[in-house]
Amino acid sequence: MGAPQILAIGTAVPNYTLQQQEIKQFATSIFRSHMDNLERLLPVFENSCIKTRYLSQPLEWYSTPHTFAEANQVYEKVALDLSEEAALQAMTKANIQPMDIGMVLFVSSTGIATPTLDAKLIQRLGLSPHTGRLPIWGLGCGGGVAGLARASELAYHFTGKAVLLVAVELCSLTFQRNDYSKANVVGTSLFGDGAAAVLLSMGEDSGPVVLGNYSTLFSNSEDIMGWELVDSGLKVRFSRDIPSIVRRHLPELVKSACDKWEVDQSAIHHYIVHPGGVKVLDAYQESLQIKKDQLLYAHEILRDYGNMSSVSVLFVLDRFMAKTPRMGYYGILLALGPGFSAEQVVFKW
Repeated sequence: MGAPQILAIGTAVPNYTLQQQEIKQFATSIFRSHMDNLERLLPVFENSCIKTRYLSQPLEWYSTPHTFAEANQVYEKVALDLSEEAALQAMTKANIQPMDIGMVLFVSSTGIATPTLDAKLIQRLGLSPHTGRLPIWGLGCGGGVAGLARASELAYHFTGKAVLLVAVELCSLTFQRNDYSKANVVGTSLFGDGAAAVLLSMGEDSGPVVLGNYSTLFSNSEDIMGWELVDSGLKVRFSRDIPSIVRRHLPELVKSACDKWEVDQSAIHHYIVHPGGVKVLDAYQESLQIKKDQLLYAHEILRDYGNMSSVSVLFVLDRFMAKTPRMGYYGILLALGPGFSAEQVVFKW
């Protein structure tokens, strides 16, 4: 029967482009009067290796407090617009018509809506009202790889139809104006907004072949990464220990995945990883004993967009596909997320 293939990827970002130095100046003005140790934390902006990020609102919007409801109203509008833009771009690249899509997966963790935004997206794209829907919420940075895994599994059941995966995150809307914690400063230096759409189908011969996936949930690790729901919205929670967790556990995780897939780890040539931060990328490189240029596109996406949560790894995959000739080598997509969890997908390109 073959395996599902990635036909095309579309990407989209909001209209507001910010340089890292602008955001640093903004954070300094917001936090200076409330944080005695701010000067010690500010180098995180330069050390992040991020130059540019895209935000859903102009910088002035973030300078005043907003209720969860106000921020979520912005999420519903901007997330839907970006999802449509990314999906249409992917459909154009793949020459896929609305009638050719049989299933939509919608991945997001930075806002909520019921009905979920995929219901509106299906109508905007002109898809059949009988299109299957699978909204996935709460996987955070792991959502792009997990979503691709689920989409590839579902593609088996939609012979003759394409499966559309959409991931959209507006991380900036979760900014907590009155949170003077170190985690909030670090988050302010790191996160950005964007959307990506991936089309998969059986029986095609135009893109990377998805061969399998591997999920891992760490026991009693809920405090490492996630959201705290507070009156003003979603407050970021992540541990400074994530790079050390990567170094400690990733080699065995990749080995276990390769054993399941019956692929010799030495045959893995491509590593498409979520650029959660420069320290995490360094931990990937060291623990997997790979060359830095094997993570080149992850570093580039981090530099050009910041951390867009679930979306980032799909931007990395898009750049990889555009710049890497098809040679028949194995590759792994890899991301870590709340749970604490790891998601891996094996492909051939």
